[in-house]
Amino acid sequence: MRSSLLRILALIQKEFLAVLKDPRSRFIIFVPPMLQCLIFGYAASLDLNSVPYAVLDQDHSAASFALLARLDGSGVFRRQADLARATDIADWIDSGRALLVIQIDQNFERRLQSGQSAPIEVAADGRNSNTAGTALGYLGSVVERFNNDWQSRHGHASPTVSVVMRAWYNPTLDSRWSMIPSLVGTITMMGTIMLTALSVAREREQGTFDQLLITPFRPSEIMTGKAIPNMIIGLGQSTTILLMAQYWFHIPFQGSFLLLYFGLALFLLAAAGLGLFVSSISATMQQAVLYAFLLMFPFTLLSGLATPFSSMPQVLQSVMVINPLHYALDITKRVYLEDAEFATLIPDFVPLVMIGFFTLFGAAWLFRRRLT
Repeated sequence: MRSSLLRILALIQKEFLAVLKDPRSRFIIFVPPMLQCLIFGYAASLDLNSVPYAVLDQDHSAASFALLARLDGSGVFRRQADLARATDIADWIDSGRALLVIQIDQNFERRLQSGQSAPIEVAADGRNSNTAGTALGYLGSVVERFNNDWQSRHGHASPTVSVVMRAWYNPTLDSRWSMIPSLVGTITMMGTIMLTALSVAREREQGTFDQLLITPFRPSEIMTGKAIPNMIIGLGQSTTILLMAQYWFHIPFQGSFLLLYFGLALFLLAAAGLGLFVSSISATMQQAVLYAFLLMFPFTLLSGLATPFSSMPQVLQSVMVINPLHYALDITKRVYLEDAEFATLIPDFVPLVMIGFFTLFGAAWLFRRRLT
């Protein structure tokens, strides 16, 4: 037992030295987490900061001017044109120059003064449904404030619809609050799978893998010695992103760090297992990189990072039960924003343990076949 532990520790030391002495490996460890965190935090924000719109004002009254002034003064809506004909609406939408086109009827002010409903027609570019839905939500907020102000100044007591909204775990609906915690699992999985997949393939190309096979190391010890360093590196990458989330983006952490790191350890066990499995079937570093990318892209796209997992076809949901990133996203966001407890995360912990067990067992079996 003691000799086995010493062999594993020696192999761990050797793996750390191999990774840290390689300039490409050092680049993968340190640069991508910070760079991708900044890119996703700023460039990939799901919030709308500018909504280009055109308006067809057929009333030209004080009321229509007041409504449009509220839109222009909101800091979000940017008027591109004042249209003269209804036939121009399709052109502005089709060309993408306007996300919304607002049409105000010629009886707009007269209806308001008489206490009647005064509808406005809005044409939205539905080619990007998420963006259009967000823009319409912003427009609804401006119109609601205009209605309240009009009623307070003119004394109309006509019944209105009141919408009360409250966002749990993200009061300001800032997309960074959802995106940055998700990057803890996403970026870490990319680095862990890539480094682990390259570990054995690199030794095959350098000719040191055959020397490793003739040493007293057992396949299980080889798996352990190669998995643990990359898991520790993955935890370091996760810590970097967590620190940036709290001290750079100022996203408050609500949960338990102990529970979060426990979940990340299980996730990295599964990710390292996948990387070792890829590495065990790859003869060269080029093959390892190719297989790793073929694995990472579907896992990332179908994890629930960009689109809700529940909206995916049932077939894909069934297949993606082997995707460790799906469970990691749930763990990080729920612990970070929701302060979830251990019992509520068991449905995420159990699949990660199973994925790690089967992938590591499969990789060890493939290594054992090479030893015989």
